[in-house]
Amino acid sequence: MINNVYSKAYTEVLEIIKYFPKEEYSKIPLEKIEFYKKNMDKDYHFTINPEIDLDKQNISMEANAIMVNLFKDYFANEQQKLKIEQILDLNQEKKEQEKREKYNPNDIFKKREKIESNNAQTTEVNTNTALIEYKESFFKKFKNFIFKILHINR
Repeated sequence: MINNVYSKAYTEVLEIIKYFPKEEYSKIPLEKIEFYKKNMDKDYHFTINPEIDLDKQNISMEANAIMVNLFKDYFANEQQKLKIEQILDLNQEKKEQEKREKYNPNDIFKKREKIESNNAQTTEVNTNTALIEYKESFFKKFKNFIFKILHINR
């Protein structure tokens, strides 16, 4: 059996994709879904509220990574795939740069100074002025969530 973290992530992914429309769900190969079902944590109970955006729900990083891969492999167009690959490559380069800085043999015994970042100002949006409530479909929310994670501007 796969380790506990991923088995829980598979449970989360299965819960998320069950809210996809049939035509979107059918894009995911049955072998992949069966793999998730076979390796999911049957003792872990995870539920989501389809009325709330995915980024506001408690989804593990592993499940997010699996969802990004599913989106890239089965739902994204070529331009989106290229953008996702660029973002993933950039994230990998950042991690490697941080490792080089952290474990630099020339600086290993020197004290490190921490740099504080400035707090960004947030603006409040008044949601009480809407006349008509617009509800996005769950798949649209999921797609926007993936774009938000990957910092893709449409």
